[in-house]
Amino acid sequence: MAENSSTPLPAPATFQEKLWPAWWIWLVSLGLGATAAVAFMPIGITWGLTAGLVAFALITFGLLTSTPTIEVTADTVRVGRASIEREFVGEVTGYRGSAAYQQRGPGLNGIAFMCIRGWIDPVVRIEITDERDSTPYWLASTRRPEELTAALGGVMVQFREAEAARDEEKAAEEPSDESPAQATDNE
Repeated sequence: MAENSSTPLPAPATFQEKLWPAWWIWLVSLGLGATAAVAFMPIGITWGLTAGLVAFALITFGLLTSTPTIEVTADTVRVGRASIEREFVGEVTGYRGSAAYQQRGPGLNGIAFMCIRGWIDPVVRIEITDERDSTPYWLASTRRPEELTAALGGVMVQFREAEAARDEEKAAEEPSDESPAQATDNE
């Protein structure tokens, strides 16, 4: 008869994403490797090729080992090195476009935890409700903000340029202080 293990199995992930570098980052890495090769070519072709390959290998190693993972399970949320129990997750909001820029730049709280990648535009803001934690929220880049916010029971905030344009149009249509008769007299 087999014995039952008393160790609970980890909760399955409801959301998981690796924030891999964009394709152009790999091109830049290749360019940096080529630059190293060219720098060592005056010493010799073998030295140049070796330097280029070593530089590209080191950059690739650095990119691969520093690629963060976002994982949501029934019990925890993990973004990069940070992890928190779901009970301490408050309001979750996803942002794209100009709203994401606002969150990453002018609207950013300096003590928030950030896992931001410059090549990924959308971000998700995860409020932290643990009183023992001075971090007000986490801000994480994600290519799939709708899925991440749904996994955490949050909402997406869409920046509506049409709405802003409508507000500008409405402001332009409002009558000015001058009456039409005064406007024609000034001409």
